[in-house]
Amino acid sequence: MISAAFIWEPGTYNTEFLTLNALIEEAAKSIPGFLGVESWTSEDGKRNNATYYWSSIDSLKLLSVHPKHIEAKRRYAEWYNGYHVVISEVIKSYGDGAFSHITPTATSAA
Repeated sequence: MISAAFIWEPGTYNTEFLTLNALIEEAAKSIPGFLGVESWTSEDGKRNNATYYWSSIDSLKLLSVHPKHIEAKRRYAEWYNGYHVVISEVIKSYGDGAFSHITPTATSAA
């Protein structure tokens, strides 16, 4: 399993951004191997994170070459004050089972 965390500091969004962002999310969800996404905003509202989960790096690569994603990468400075991406392999996931999560869950923290 692969996770791709897109971390950004928002700038000014417009209708064109909102439309493009929705199209990218739709594209991601349509790619075989897309497992889910979870998002958060920092307490001070200055930073956001959307972490996408994929069954494989090849699935993630399909999003990276999607025309709408390429357009967004080319134009990011119009809407963001900055961004950072972290691609990770999920090697373990665990919890107490009190709620479900996108990643597989083992019940021990060993």
